[in-house]
Amino acid sequence: MSLQVINEIEIEAPAAKVWDVLTQSAYTTQYMFGCTVESDWHVGSPLIWTMQHEGKDFIPVSGVIKEIHPNVKLVYTVIDPNAAMEQIPENHLNVTYDLFQREDITLLTITQDGFEGAANGQKRYEDVYNNGEGWNPILVQMKELAEGE
Repeated sequence: MSLQVINEIEIEAPAAKVWDVLTQSAYTTQYMFGCTVESDWHVGSPLIWTMQHEGKDFIPVSGVIKEIHPNVKLVYTVIDPNAAMEQIPENHLNVTYDLFQREDITLLTITQDGFEGAANGQKRYEDVYNNGEGWNPILVQMKELAEGE
């Protein structure tokens, strides 16, 4: 059985606006626990999430861009660089954002997978699954940001 966390939400905004919310630090700091996102947004490039922790820069998550189609699809890997696991590609999880615009509404689907082959995969899956909530709390904040301007 494949371990996946899949959540989706309809956002009353164009896909380009939703894309901005996904990729610009002015927005990510508001829904991703205060994290800015750093990348040049090219396949193979690093993706670094940075925040302030106890007055110092801290990187809670890093990864690599795997696929990018602006306003349509973004796939990247994630790993906690501070975790007690080997920092190898096999221990990265995958996050996929799919955007589908229909008239004035964008359907945003987030899929997180890759748990089966990763270190501590079952525990990491349970953490992301979050008692069935998954990404929903973050999606609600993304929706508010995209619709709010």
